[in-house]
Amino acid sequence: MEITYLTPDEQGEVAWPSFDNDKKAVVTLGAFDGMHLGHQAVIKRVVELAKKHDSFSVVILFEPRPAFVHGWAAKHDGQEPTEANIDAEALTSVHERLQRIEQLGVDHVLVVRYTLAFASKSYIFFLGRLVGKLGMRTLVLGQDAALGKDRAGDIKHIANLAAGAGVFELDVVDDRGPGEVRIPRDFKPQMPSEWGEPADPLAGLSKAERRSWSKKHQAKAMRAWSSTNVRYLLAHGRIQEANAILGAPHAIEGEVVHGEERGRTIGFPTANLGTDIEGYIPVDGVYAGWLVDLGVKNADSSERPETDASPEEQSARRWPAAISIGTKPTFSEKTGLNERVVESYCITDDWLDLYGHKVRVEFTGFLRPQVKFDGVDALTAELKRNVEETKRLTA
Repeated sequence: MEITYLTPDEQGEVAWPSFDNDKKAVVTLGAFDGMHLGHQAVIKRVVELAKKHDSFSVVILFEPRPAFVHGWAAKHDGQEPTEANIDAEALTSVHERLQRIEQLGVDHVLVVRYTLAFASKSYIFFLGRLVGKLGMRTLVLGQDAALGKDRAGDIKHIANLAAGAGVFELDVVDDRGPGEVRIPRDFKPQMPSEWGEPADPLAGLSKAERRSWSKKHQAKAMRAWSSTNVRYLLAHGRIQEANAILGAPHAIEGEVVHGEERGRTIGFPTANLGTDIEGYIPVDGVYAGWLVDLGVKNADSSERPETDASPEEQSARRWPAAISIGTKPTFSEKTGLNERVVESYCITDDWLDLYGHKVRVEFTGFLRPQVKFDGVDALTAELKRNVEETKRLTA
């Protein structure tokens, strides 16, 4: 897979690359945050059509997320975020998305830095560039996609443009999943109060009760397969539902650093992540999951550690883990949020020295909320129960 990074100029123009003049391109575009089943359905369709028509399969990947850029500008007098500003709401890093896209068999990915100037271009102008520069023969989109200035280029308008111009086709994929869900407007992370995987608060309610709940929480309808729904589920500890939409365990990555080492004193040493964490951190609580050692990155290389590891080697560096997440009072200027603490207790008889290693933390289920225990004995007993439950959920 060939990856090209593109930055629009001050006027929002992009120097699109030129492919083989004798081959056309099947194209899709978006942030693809989380690479959930809806995103996978769209990209698989791109690859399918490209093979059918002997064309290039092309994914245009926006980074940062458009929602992050516009949200930041709204709060900072129209200023755009810099590369130093971290999008803490992003489900997955760019590298993670690129890995998943490559696994689907895509030929080219164009990573476009999303800017306000770029966003100001009309969808007609934008699509004209894709036809003229990339040789786009087919545009593949999900059912509620919209692009261009003020998101004016919805499916209906793009379909009319394709039919009228006759130079490209629009292929629409059903990427919605099993119906709609209701998500509270401007929801905030909320730690579950009970032990065990949280249930859907709407399960078992009558239509009248659902309407009352939606009105009380100012909930809006959202397709089940959406990054927003995954973010909402993770923000409420509903890991298994989120993983079902993602098609894989949700994961974060970071470097192991020295912590306060209190766990070591009671027989539960943990691998603590530093403050630079890639991926969306679920709500505070204790989780079952896995810790994967990605190794130490070469100081002279920008490549991530696992790029040279075989699947067998990665499997050997993977352990079931009880994962604790908490929030510090310390405020992070990079994210605009309070700093988070992520600690993983690996269930293994081996002594692990992971300091300075890049690791991947995967989540398989919610165990319990963060609570204060009456003494070390009570805490130790609970940690032992957490370990046994983790073994069960990762078996």
